[in-house]
Amino acid sequence: MAIRSGLVQTPLRRLKLSENKTDPAFPAEALALAWAGDVAPAEELAHEMDKSFPLNTVLQRYWLPTIRAAVALHRKNADKAVELLGVMSPHELGAPWLIPVYVRGQAYLMQGNGRTAASDFQMIIDHPGLVRLSVVGVLAHLGLARAYALQGDTTKARAAYQDFLTLWKDADPDIPILKEAKEEYAKLQLSTAVTLPLHDRASR
Repeated sequence: MAIRSGLVQTPLRRLKLSENKTDPAFPAEALALAWAGDVAPAEELAHEMDKSFPLNTVLQRYWLPTIRAAVALHRKNADKAVELLGVMSPHELGAPWLIPVYVRGQAYLMQGNGRTAASDFQMIIDHPGLVRLSVVGVLAHLGLARAYALQGDTTKARAAYQDFLTLWKDADPDIPILKEAKEEYAKLQLSTAVTLPLHDRASR
């Protein structure tokens, strides 16, 4: 436990000692911690950055609300996550790699709001130049698949799952989210097959 505590505090120590406290690696690390469920160090980092840079627009408008929203999602509070991310709505296409849009899409999924979640994930897919090489560009396809599944649109859900699995066909098969996606896709295929008329099943 002591070793783990030392590890998760490392980003906070580095932030306090760094001469370049505006390095985007720090908010990215805080978000990664929050997403992994290490909410205490994520919140500590967010607090330290908030205290150090109260006038930093990118940090205050995008990164901090996103980190706090990810913490809220870990605590199963999707409504709070959506509320926190409301500050970026008028300027969402300026968000770093559209990460806040992705987190908001996840919040809508947790709310069971498939239609609005699909809109956010589609926005990410439609702007590859803004997403660049961020992993959210691939994960948005999975989010879109889940959003369509929530709406009961199995045809679009199946296509989005296929897109995601194709994009990650060479990824490590033991990545948890990839395993989840494969299981969800298999269940979707099975449920579709069960509801199809016999002659349609044969054609597939």
